[in-house]
Amino acid sequence: MKTILKIESLYKQFGDVHVLNGIDCEIREGEIVSVIGPSGCGKSTFIRCLNGLERPTSGRVLVDGVDIFSPEADLPAIRSKVGMVFQEINIFGHLSVLENVMLGLLKIRKMPRKEANAEAVRLLRLVGLGEKLDAMPDALSGGQKQRVGIARCLAMQPEVILFDEATSSLDPRMKTEVLSVIRELAKQGHTMLVVTHELKFARDVSTRVLFMHEGRIVEEGSPEQVFDHPQKSLTRAFVDNLRSLVFQIDSQDYDLYQLNAEIEWFCQRNTLGRRYVSLELIVEEMLTKMMPFTGPIHICIHCKEMSQEVSIEMEQEQFSGQIVGREGTDEISLMILQGLCESIEEEQRGTTRVVRMEARSE
Repeated sequence: MKTILKIESLYKQFGDVHVLNGIDCEIREGEIVSVIGPSGCGKSTFIRCLNGLERPTSGRVLVDGVDIFSPEADLPAIRSKVGMVFQEINIFGHLSVLENVMLGLLKIRKMPRKEANAEAVRLLRLVGLGEKLDAMPDALSGGQKQRVGIARCLAMQPEVILFDEATSSLDPRMKTEVLSVIRELAKQGHTMLVVTHELKFARDVSTRVLFMHEGRIVEEGSPEQVFDHPQKSLTRAFVDNLRSLVFQIDSQDYDLYQLNAEIEWFCQRNTLGRRYVSLELIVEEMLTKMMPFTGPIHICIHCKEMSQEVSIEMEQEQFSGQIVGREGTDEISLMILQGLCESIEEEQRGTTRVVRMEARSE
């Protein structure tokens, strides 16, 4: 299998901060490689070094055997081989959707206008924007703009496509649009390196996963190896942490907006779509039943093994007696919970009451 990208002993410093600390890896033709890791671990800097947007402090990046940072390298030509879709929406606001995609075809690939037009239309249909050819970017959603960016990248016929957290600024619905396009590109055999927090997506699509921590690749392997049988404790802790949301309420005047935002973010990073709406309702109904406040309330929401199965456990200290089934429980509230949950169980642990729920699948 042909090696398209080869990275050797890559280091990068910003002042006294060591962002990359010796990265060695290869990207081979036809691979879909996902790069995961905590925020600030160097993922974006790493991927920006691969097409020359950042110059490493030391080390080499070879594209088809050519060191892109050597004085003889033709960096613009190399960038046509290594396409990139950015975290930020990166299309021209004064050009129509069609003109955005045609621009590179005309200016860089030097195609005749008629051929460029036909190719741009084909690519926009590929990403689901065949009805938006004449639309201006201001009339598009964030997901649609990002799909224009993907079509524009594909227009250069790159050997490998780099995605730098291309869905991070999108809401769940728009994120799903873009991830669906990337899935389709994977099916078509495009070589891709994807920096992502979407672990379920990385598991479903990738041929290989790299886990980064503090500027190093700590672990790499198949999705099954990295997600189900990680060899490093750092990898295991990272995967478990993203699967779980832990929140504590210390007073009756808790911040419900912050809690709901945490639930939404948990659902986004586990690709749970709009499940956060039902999870918010479950937690809110349970919190109503746990009032008046008697002691700290611990909330743990867990997504099981990269699946759509979600469990919620809520504990209240200094509370005795039933919460869900206690006398005087609002029947409507109980019906809401039963409609949202596959099961509800309670138990008493000393002076702490524990409620465990399995959220119903959509």
